[in-house]
Amino acid sequence: MSGVLVVLEQNPGGLHKMALEALAAGQQFGSELGLPVFAAVLGSGVEPVAQTIAGYKLDKVHALDHELLKDYTPDGYTSALRQLIEAHQPAYVVFPHTYQVRDFAPKLATALGRVLVSDVIGHRVENGSLVAIRQLFQGKMNADVRLEGPGPHFISVQAGAFRADKLEAGSAPVEKTNPQLNPEQIRTKPLELFRESARAVDLGAAEIIVSVGRGIREAENIGIVEKLAEALGAELAASRPICDNGWLPMERQVGSSGQTVAPKMYIAVGISGAIQHLVGMKGAKTIVAINKDPEAPIFEVADYGIVGDLFQVVPALVDALKK
Repeated sequence: MSGVLVVLEQNPGGLHKMALEALAAGQQFGSELGLPVFAAVLGSGVEPVAQTIAGYKLDKVHALDHELLKDYTPDGYTSALRQLIEAHQPAYVVFPHTYQVRDFAPKLATALGRVLVSDVIGHRVENGSLVAIRQLFQGKMNADVRLEGPGPHFISVQAGAFRADKLEAGSAPVEKTNPQLNPEQIRTKPLELFRESARAVDLGAAEIIVSVGRGIREAENIGIVEKLAEALGAELAASRPICDNGWLPMERQVGSSGQTVAPKMYIAVGISGAIQHLVGMKGAKTIVAINKDPEAPIFEVADYGIVGDLFQVVPALVDALKK
């Protein structure tokens, strides 16, 4: 193979929402490194999902199909992927940074004598090799990780770091493979899948989101930002401190412990831009930040920034929109 292999995660509802972001990352890596790009999906009866993936620009889709892969187990996934990687020798193996990947990918990398570079937020190519960028100390510092030596190099990409809408369409062949697995290898017994309670608000489907942070000071002031959301026909969201204080319901929280969103426009009002919040919203097509601190980290990801007191800026915006 000697290319880029993207391992896609699926669930009973289809592909995980971060799977296509990982695929977009794989396409970028392959294009910039001049390498072919492959995808792999695991499960039992996975050909329909594999055919969906085949609609993107890839050299091949590997459908790893086995009854023992019907339910996720770290032993089953590690063994099946190890067989595929050893057979095809990819230079890079890319995953979405999901809870499932965090469970088995370090085990897989260690089994092949490699390490996993996790939660990657960006990259560049130097001298024909990939340099992965990841954050340290809760986002206070970026680190360059140079992937040198023989592959495979294992990478997981952070939610929102690569845009699924940048995927290139195409037509790829599907190759079905039946890994060599036996029940004795599977040391864990899968239980019933955890299911979140139904949300009254699906921020992931919103085209415009107005989000409020601790700069609003008091719960009574949220109405100021709510008027902006109403004027734009937007959903109202919040950073974690607002929801932790009970000022807005938890289902409106955006961030690593809330919802991950990618609207056409995201307006961050009084939000400083902690990494936990950025993870949830930096996939937005256009980001507008309103904050009185010109050094706030939110301005580093914003397309448009307004440095000013939100109590003056937001009412002025509402008045302008009404006109």
